[in-house]
Formats: sequence, C-alpha cells, structure tokens
Amino acid sequence: MLDIAILEDHIALQGESVMKVQADRTDLRRRMRDVEQKLQHERQNRRDVNSDLSRQYKTMQTELTNKVKRLEKEVSQLKEELGLCQEELRKEKREREQVEQKRDATVAELQHKLDNMETDYEKILHETLDSLTSQLSATRQGWEDKSATLHQNYKELLSEFGLNALDI
Repeated sequence: MLDIAILEDHIALQGESVMKVQADRTDLRRRMRDVEQKLQHERQNRRDVNSDLSRQYKTMQTELTNKVKRLEKEVSQLKEELGLCQEELRKEKREREQVEQKRDATVAELQHKLDNMETDYEKILHETLDSLTSQLSATRQGWEDKSATLHQNYKELLSEFGLNALDI
C-alpha cells in the first residue's frame, strides 16, 4: 500500500509535471505563434516599405528622366535660339557697317562738294573784288580827271577874276 501510495504520489507528481510541461509547451507555442505573427507582420511591413520605396524610386526616376529630357529639349531650343540671335546680330552688324560706310561716303562726298563750293565762292569773291577794284580804280581815275578838270576850271575862273588860287 505504501508502495502504491508512493507510486500514486509519484504518478501525481509526474502528472503535475506533465501538466506543467504541457502548459509550458502550450504557452511556448502561443508565444511562438505570437512571435511568428509579429515576424510575419514585420516582414509584411518591410515588404510594404520596400514596395513603397521602390514605387517612390521609380516615380522619382521617371520624373527625373522626364525632367532631364525636358531640360535637354529646352537646352536644344535655347541653343537654336542663340544661334538665330547670333546670326541676326551678325546681320545687324553688317547692315550697320554698310549704313555707316554709306553715311561716311555721303559725308565725304558732301564735304568734297562743300570744299568745291568754298573754292568756287572764293574764286567768285576774288573775281568780284578784282572787278570792283578795277571799277573803283577806273571811277577814281575818272573822278580825279574830273576833279583836276574842275580845279583847273575854277583856277582859271579865279585867275580871270584876278585871284590867286593858292591864296585862297
């Protein structure tokens, strides 16, 4: 009986031990499921983050590619416009130089004409002055002759009256 009681106690202890081990096993399984769920949830979150980052990267890469293409196109257009502007500038410079050359030629021609006119007027003035001098000389000579004749006539008249012209 004692052996049976000991054996029963031993079986009871072992039953308790088994129940404790089973409870621990159940608890460990539950904790393991929780950890697995957390791990699964973390993996899903990581996949979601990776997916979102990949999507953002692809979007940014697409936007960047589009921006690069747009900027390359803009650079190309600006280079073309620059080329056109430079060509127009060269054309304007050539036209301005031609206008300046024409203006300079016109100024030179007008200056030449002005110099010729000045020379012509100078000749005319000299000729006129020479002619006037000749006329004045001739007129002076005429007046002197007339004056001399008048003086002579007055001297003779004074002499006829008996007066000396030098005394008067």
